[in-house]
Amino acid sequence: MEKDLRHKNYRRINHSNLSSDRSQTEEFKHLLPIFMKKAEEDILEDMVDGSEDMQLHKSEAVEMMRVAIWCLQSDYTRRPSMSVVVKVLEGTVDVEADLDYAIHNPIAMAAIRREVELGTTTPVLPSFLSGPR
Repeated sequence: MEKDLRHKNYRRINHSNLSSDRSQTEEFKHLLPIFMKKAEEDILEDMVDGSEDMQLHKSEAVEMMRVAIWCLQSDYTRRPSMSVVVKVLEGTVDVEADLDYAIHNPIAMAAIRREVELGTTTPVLPSFLSGPR
């Protein structure tokens, strides 16, 4: 069974869950660490917006988040190729079950810390985030 994702709306995330805990350190107010923690705890559905249309498509939104996690694996050899991602979107391939939820990218984490210290946004080059080519 093929999934038709062209008409789905996956842009919304539940921002209330991202900033409600004032005790969090600045580093963990960023989306990626929160996202990975929710994934590790198997509660990705908490990231989905509470609106009726998003709740109706919650399972598809969670599946897309799992695809994102697969693409963010620290070990770049475990990341799917774009052709595999397309097959997942088409519904012919499943997301790998054994995903690593610990994103250990010292360059990205250093950029987040620097951003917090300076109170500014510092873009990290895509080549640093994606690993060797």
